[in-house]
Amino acid sequence: MNSFYSHGKLLLSAEYMVLKGARALAVPCKLGQSLSFEEDSGTILKWNSLDKTGRSWFNAEFSIIDFSLIKTNNLEIAKRLNSILIAIRKQNKEFIKVSGGEVITRLEFNREWGLGTSSTLIANLSKWAGVNPYILLDETFRGSGYDIACASAGKPLFYTRGINTPKVESCDFNPTFKSALYFVYLNQKKNSREAVEEFMQKEIKKKDIVKINELSSQMAGAKSLKNFDRVLKEHESFVGQLMSIQPIKEKQFKDFSGEIKSLGAWGGDFILATGDSNTPEYFSAKGFPTVFGYDELIL
Repeated sequence: MNSFYSHGKLLLSAEYMVLKGARALAVPCKLGQSLSFEEDSGTILKWNSLDKTGRSWFNAEFSIIDFSLIKTNNLEIAKRLNSILIAIRKQNKEFIKVSGGEVITRLEFNREWGLGTSSTLIANLSKWAGVNPYILLDETFRGSGYDIACASAGKPLFYTRGINTPKVESCDFNPTFKSALYFVYLNQKKNSREAVEEFMQKEIKKKDIVKINELSSQMAGAKSLKNFDRVLKEHESFVGQLMSIQPIKEKQFKDFSGEIKSLGAWGGDFILATGDSNTPEYFSAKGFPTVFGYDELIL
């Protein structure tokens, strides 16, 4: 049996801008996804995806000849997986060419959370097939690729997009004030593909990239919560003006005493909040009970 594992991810800085080449601060999560493959002598690739409770949420069968779909419980997801398998064989012509078997994937997080259901799948499949995960991502889900970097990382990192070969730098981001950092799920998953397509139509000036790069460095190097809060506020305001979107704190949490920053595509998934032991209770009372402390979620 072949087994692979990849970490989930969160993007702390340069959301959207990372797509245009800005330097982003990203962190791998303790929660991820595994993939195992048990080979048999048949000509069918069986697929079973399990959620964090162990319940099967997707299954399908494909012919190993051309990955044509035989049957599935979700046609849309099966078509997406079919395109991924075909893209893999484009890079590795011998991938599952001789005999079939069964793939089982297991998520450790809620797939609605936006922690990387797709990126951990791409990373695991790339490890298994021995192909370039960044090329595979670009030919399927697209995106910046920072999530692929996080999938195999053991600590926070700086990520700069490149053509097939991005720049990934290890980062010593381990703030002394991390007990004051909380990640809050906003109860709605944002479609990152739509957000990517919309942003890529925008014209971004070089000075905007330089500004975000500076904020990423300042965020990673902040020595106090006060300085970290200042950077979060400035980053949120800058991206908000650039995207013509109202920052989430102004929109929903005006009475929150700490700072709040959107993560990833604005309007869904997680936000980063700075506060104290009362912070989880504040967000829970607002209808957002899924709150993680930094050490609970970040590797």
